Amino acid sequence: MKQHNFSAGPCILPQEVLLKASEAVMDLNGSGLSLIEISHRSKDFVDIMEKARALALELLGLEGKGYKALFLQGGASMQFLMVALNLLEKRAGYLNTGTWSDKAIKEAKIYDDIYEVASSKNANYNYIPKGYDIPTDYDYFHCTSNNTIFGTQIKQFPDCPIPMVCDMSSDIFSRQLDFSKFDLIYAGAQKNMGPAGTTLVVIKEEVLGKVSRHIPSMMDYKVHISKSSMFNTPPVFAVYTSMLTMEWLKNLGGIAAIEEENEKKARLMYSEIDLNPLFKGYATKEDRSIMNVTFTLANEDLKETFDTMCKEAGINGINGHRSVGGYRASMYNALPLESVQVLVEIMSELESKA
Repeated sequence: MKQHNFSAGPCILPQEVLLKASEAVMDLNGSGLSLIEISHRSKDFVDIMEKARALALELLGLEGKGYKALFLQGGASMQFLMVALNLLEKRAGYLNTGTWSDKAIKEAKIYDDIYEVASSKNANYNYIPKGYDIPTDYDYFHCTSNNTIFGTQIKQFPDCPIPMVCDMSSDIFSRQLDFSKFDLIYAGAQKNMGPAGTTLVVIKEEVLGKVSRHIPSMMDYKVHISKSSMFNTPPVFAVYTSMLTMEWLKNLGGIAAIEEENEKKARLMYSEIDLNPLFKGYATKEDRSIMNVTFTLANEDLKETFDTMCKEAGINGINGHRSVGGYRASMYNALPLESVQVLVEIMSELESKA
């Protein structure tokens, strides 16, 4: 039976990407060697890394604009620390919109003064704060574009008078934005780009080299740029599979094409939630994420029935995070509209039975 994978991460990947990646594990480019046993210094893998980095800039529209793309390790959680190490001299401002931004704040506070310019913690992060001021004397402003756990998403980014850093782990490559507004973007691959094991970091070079502290080599963006993401042995499988996913996206028509599909999935899902009295959306309507739809049952007595119906339909990975409860349908780029239609049909069927 076909499985409909709504998992929040690691994410669903395109079938053609999985097939190509599995073939490369057995034999890369007819070399008679596996992708995961060749030297990372070999021409085959150096070409893969260069192509992955170039594709990232191309898809984001940042080619020739002073940016470098890196594939690093440690997940987005490592970036919480690296951002502060590389950019924080005196103080920085953070927008607190969920668990991951809260963790980013905690890590950055190790070094210097960190201020929350605004927070939605008072409502368990079910909305995105607006109307806040960003002080011009801060070193940078940090925000999280999409909040996987709570199902909220920033729809309009501020006109930032200082360098803007954004954690885009769960909506990278999903919608059109003016990415040149950001001076540093980071995104763990496993939410919308590839398997766990690598993190995409896109940096405008001019923001680096301005802190007075000594930065350990492994944590220094300038070192990784100078070594073309090959300062140490890279996560070859994760980088290769991310490259394949970006190729797949480019061939579809890029971010503009996938945004159209993502909007269709989101409209279908939220329409059912709003029309079906058995379900309640968690996030404030104006801040709803197109990637992660969070919702609960109006009557918990129906939980066992609904869960059974989902299982029988091959729906996987929709249990909500413990911070919210209920359900979370993650609809990343590779999730087909068909899967959303199946889930919506189950929700509608539950209403007819209740």
